[in-house]
Amino acid sequence: MATAIMVQGTASNVGKSILVTALCRILYRDGYRVAPFKAQNMALNSFVTENGGEMGRAQALQAQAAGLKPRVEMNPVLLKPTGNASSQVIVLGRPIGNMTARDYHLGKNLDLLQVIEEALARLRQDYDVIVIEGAGSPAEVNLKESDLANMRIARLAEAPVLLVADIDRGGALASVVGTLALLDPEEAELVKGVVINKFRGDLSLLRPALEILEQKTGRPVLGVLPYLNLRLPAEDSVCLDDGDSGQGGEIDIAVIFLPRISNFTDFDPLALEPGVRVRYVRDGEPLGNPDLVILPGTKNTTEDLLYLYETGYAAAVRRAARQGIPVCGICGGFQMLGRELRDPQHIESTRDGLPGLGLLDAVTTFAADKVLAQAKGEICASEGPFAGLTGMQVEGYEIHMGRTELGPGERPLLRVRERRGSSAAGWDGAVDRKGLVWGTYFHGLFDNDHLRRGLLEWLRRRRGLQERPQVEVDSCALLEKELDRLADVCRASLDMEKVYRLMGLVPPAAPGRP
Repeated sequence: MATAIMVQGTASNVGKSILVTALCRILYRDGYRVAPFKAQNMALNSFVTENGGEMGRAQALQAQAAGLKPRVEMNPVLLKPTGNASSQVIVLGRPIGNMTARDYHLGKNLDLLQVIEEALARLRQDYDVIVIEGAGSPAEVNLKESDLANMRIARLAEAPVLLVADIDRGGALASVVGTLALLDPEEAELVKGVVINKFRGDLSLLRPALEILEQKTGRPVLGVLPYLNLRLPAEDSVCLDDGDSGQGGEIDIAVIFLPRISNFTDFDPLALEPGVRVRYVRDGEPLGNPDLVILPGTKNTTEDLLYLYETGYAAAVRRAARQGIPVCGICGGFQMLGRELRDPQHIESTRDGLPGLGLLDAVTTFAADKVLAQAKGEICASEGPFAGLTGMQVEGYEIHMGRTELGPGERPLLRVRERRGSSAAGWDGAVDRKGLVWGTYFHGLFDNDHLRRGLLEWLRRRRGLQERPQVEVDSCALLEKELDRLADVCRASLDMEKVYRLMGLVPPAAPGRP
């Protein structure tokens, strides 16, 4: 039976996911069969496994850090917000319905405890070490009775807990003391060490405060992690608060920041390319005159399309298309580009339907069943940026509840060849006659290096820019390099000997092999 360790935080976005990712890579490099686990996750950025199960993006990244293919047992319960107080509930990779937060916490979630226990048990049979991630804070006393993510899971797994605090936001030491004070004594006893995250500055100036913290709490500070600018896929859109990403300004890509934006990591590979600026346009900010406009995925296409109308962005996107600026839609963004959204079963809202932006001759009808699949295909479009890419093999994954039918004058973007590892015949997406407006259900499309570079080269030529020296950005290799960098920094910053002993393991005699 595998041993376990758990990472909890004093709040959301303090670094739990990153520390779990680092520990998975460290243990993997040290020769252990290690797997991540998060009993219940709330996120709009999700991933689809090979067999068509949906899970949190963070656990998929952690699985990669552990040298594994993602399994839904790593995140048995996923909540995808559909509104301010409601979520779609996904259990072992399959949606079971939408619920309000009140109904879920008061009536449903503890029914899922057996599912969580069984998922954890299967992982513990298959691996040597389980690195568990908590959610939010264990000190949310109003939710303690229905907790499925923090101390109940620590007790279930008999896992020592590392408590992480973000010093960059301020009040880190007080948040540690306050968190421990709000825990029941038996819960507080599970906390075996503290990790301070996102530190900038002279560590020697911080040490006296850490000594006081250890005296106050009786827990050792097991490490101080520096503030890192990591090029890793993020799970929460809070990481987009700065608005811009990328390395520069020759090519300007504007992504409309929808209130329910999902799978925004689709655009990370674009931002990693030299000379490309990816900016997220929020309510009140001008769209400007970009080289490419992107409508991203969303958990609620209808409500976010209404947002576009209410804020004036619908008119701005239509105006950009009339001016010849390319417009792209991914998943829900693709649905918005069509003539109409139909919702006869009221899957997304109480409306029967809503006019789309009318930039593609397509109609989407929502249905209760959800399409979840990894998929492969080839580009069949031959206009605009796709003129030199026809026949190119691409892959991605699908997460959507609507079915889109093209009008007689519209053509698909992709010919689908494979879904869930089996041969498939079909079509995906749509592209207008000039290739300037196009959409697809394929998430991860820009991870395909040749397609991404072909699109960006076409945008440069269209702007009359001189060709840049060809810089091959291999997105997969870059991700692996960043995971190794994260592991190296965390190994150097943490007392890994004590972390190993907390897990009941003998520390390795030498640093982990690459």
